[in-house]
Amino acid sequence: MSAPSAPRTPSTLDERNDADEHAFVRHPHRTMLALSFPVLLSLIAEPLTGLADTAFVARLGATPLAALGVATVLLSSIFWVFNFLGIGTQTAVARAHGGRQPRDAAEAIATALLTALVLGTTLAIVAWPFLDALVQFMGAGGELRADAIAYLRIRFLGAPAVLVTIVAFGALRGVQDMRTPLRIAVAVNVANVILDALLIFGAGPVPALGVAGAAWATTVSQVAGAVWAVLAARRVLGPLARVRLRGVLALLVVGRDLVLRTGLLLLFVLLATRAATLAGPDSGAAHQAIRQVWMLTALVLDAYAATAQTLVGYFLGARRTALARRVAAVGCRWGVATGVLLAVAMLASREQVAWLLVPTAAQAAFASAWTVAALAQPLNALSFVTDGVHWGTGDFRWLRNAMLLATASGAVALAMIDVHGARALLDVWLVTAAWIAIRAAFGIVRVWPGVGSAPLARF
Repeated sequence: MSAPSAPRTPSTLDERNDADEHAFVRHPHRTMLALSFPVLLSLIAEPLTGLADTAFVARLGATPLAALGVATVLLSSIFWVFNFLGIGTQTAVARAHGGRQPRDAAEAIATALLTALVLGTTLAIVAWPFLDALVQFMGAGGELRADAIAYLRIRFLGAPAVLVTIVAFGALRGVQDMRTPLRIAVAVNVANVILDALLIFGAGPVPALGVAGAAWATTVSQVAGAVWAVLAARRVLGPLARVRLRGVLALLVVGRDLVLRTGLLLLFVLLATRAATLAGPDSGAAHQAIRQVWMLTALVLDAYAATAQTLVGYFLGARRTALARRVAAVGCRWGVATGVLLAVAMLASREQVAWLLVPTAAQAAFASAWTVAALAQPLNALSFVTDGVHWGTGDFRWLRNAMLLATASGAVALAMIDVHGARALLDVWLVTAAWIAIRAAFGIVRVWPGVGSAPLARF
């Protein structure tokens, strides 16, 4: 059976795109999948390139590889905080698209691009004096410390490009163009791999730069990708409008709520990892293996979240609340179905994963915790998809408060675990499953029945 074709997207927002004639109205399930699949591929592109970087740098030795690991963990944590730029832009553009308000969309992207440039430049300048302290905090010393600092100095030069790309991708996805971000992501990552081979090891007149070469490869490819992404967004959205102060303030309010939410999420992950590590090296090793697979499954579920965000925003902009609710229902169904498939796949592959990723001594602790992590996948799917739904409605404060309650409860429960007990790792993942369940429950009740001042409440 051939893959479903993605809904046609207009070349500009001025073309008619009546919500009642949208492809989702006629083919809701096919449209959900057609929009989600390119997002999934673009999300997978970056971790695959990270594996390529690791493979190249590994040929330089253990110390450069460890330095790369320290630096990339720091960078991913820092850049993750700025995801609100893409989320806020995607929601604003989707609402303007649905309401056929091209000027509002142009103002939203112009505001977000300027904010991204300012924040990215500020981040690069402010981070520079603290790189040594950050690397030392991660436990790096000696030659490892020098390599990590060299890598970070170069990568932070590309911080404005990273944030600008986040905004441009959000703008493109806001008008349901999921394929252009995929093309850019693939091209950027292919260029990165090619430049890795050239700059890390050198060729002809190009000197071997080692770990610094890996940093330059990523930075150069990201700058090129940012230029392409902005040009693509301008082609779809038309000329950029002027920036209004109220737009900047509105985006920063979104950022406040989402940054706090992201911080709370990271805090729970940190506390769970700490509890597993305190339980001993075997539990720590098993926990790391489960967490890595968990992050991979999250990419699949996040694709549904991005699609739900765009479609909900679009239909709300067109004042079609019933269709926005239908998006939430279809997204949740596909999310749960995918979560069940992921659970079955994880349960079926337990022995293979244990053999591949878990030391022999840690496999006893791994088995029961892995089962809990697998069975929690449908709940995880609901938490992801409803996040996307509430991003689309702009209900960021609700998501912040839900994460606050979930993380506070989870932190108390983690503190009560007997880390010296035989079932410590199992308890860590039971608490993690409960943390996810709280988030999923808050996501669901905001739509069905629609507690509080819910944007999707049935009137």
